[in-house]
Amino acid sequence: MSNFVFISPTFPSSYYQFPKAWKALGGTSLCIGEDSYESLSEEMKNSTDEYYQVYNLQDYDQVYRAVAWFAHKHGKIDWLESNNEFWLEQDARLRTDFNITTGDKTADVMRFKLKSNMKAFYERAGVPVARYHLVDSFDNGKAFADWVGYPLIVKPDDGVGANATWKISNEEELKDFYDHMPSVQYIMEEFIPGYIESFDGITDQNGNIIFKTSHVFPEPIMNIVNDKDELIYYSVRQIPTDLEEMGSRVIHEFGIRGRFFHTEYFRLTEDKPGLGSKGSLVGLEVNMRPPGGYTPDYMNFANDINVYDIYARMAMYNTVEYTTDRPYFCVHTGRRDGKNYKYSFDQVLEKFPDNIVMYGRMPEILATAMGNDYFAARFRTKKDVDRFSKFVFAKKVSRK
Repeated sequence: MSNFVFISPTFPSSYYQFPKAWKALGGTSLCIGEDSYESLSEEMKNSTDEYYQVYNLQDYDQVYRAVAWFAHKHGKIDWLESNNEFWLEQDARLRTDFNITTGDKTADVMRFKLKSNMKAFYERAGVPVARYHLVDSFDNGKAFADWVGYPLIVKPDDGVGANATWKISNEEELKDFYDHMPSVQYIMEEFIPGYIESFDGITDQNGNIIFKTSHVFPEPIMNIVNDKDELIYYSVRQIPTDLEEMGSRVIHEFGIRGRFFHTEYFRLTEDKPGLGSKGSLVGLEVNMRPPGGYTPDYMNFANDINVYDIYARMAMYNTVEYTTDRPYFCVHTGRRDGKNYKYSFDQVLEKFPDNIVMYGRMPEILATAMGNDYFAARFRTKKDVDRFSKFVFAKKVSRK
């Protein structure tokens, strides 16, 4: 394979490493984005053989013309990807229109775009899922609430992460939801008491899992978004056996080939009749792209590997060799503006100089879910992860 088109390589800012890895292997790295060439970082400029600026990535005609230009100049496009949830459908349409034989086509992508579609794949893999109702009338919503009980969770059926997701705790709130019901299709689910564990990784072009890891999210992302809470999540050094077995079955049922994957499960914190006992797993949803933000970089720091290189070798050769003993936990801590933190940004850096691997200001579009200022650090023990997060989030004591 030779020609690789990567879409939106400047967001997140570390995504220039996808075209960089392809170019390093001798492929032709072709990028499409909204930023002007002059505004690109030197790292980004050095990562691409050619960059095509469009003024709106949501304008399919503009992006189509960019891919057509690349095909005219460089020949057949071998691989096209954004690794971004927002562009999954557009990526698939471009592959269909340009007969790019690698990756999902338009007819395939909705199996992992709609939350209601995901559940059947979990169930075929033997994984329990929350009962749900596709929102239509209040009477049907009330009947669903009578069946499963409050609270309920409502979210867009075709949505990204925890955006526009919230909890309904009683009939009054249910009526209010229907009185202001969004125009897009919503899905309503029973509430699951638990925290999220993810099973993440990369599959090769034959559907074999060639890299896998897991992250723990102690607080639901829905709460982070709606309540502007602080975010902490971390990778684990050892994937729980039940999660690895379930996650592998789910990926097999989805038939995922040549992609990153991010699949989510609730670890029950109490018994849930019909779904499982405390400590067992319930399927939540899937995203067939890397976990959000800078998590691919965290994967590298946790495992002393390069997932960008692994992905590029998988796409170009479908053979990958690497080793890791998962030497570190890697933790993300996202602070919120306006909170009275005990330790300054610089004091955090000074306290953990050998552990912090990334830090800075999150882009506004990611800050809602991931915090405003962030620190990512790696440690060999969970005890040190807890010590670090306690220090980062410590607040000043107000004196009256």
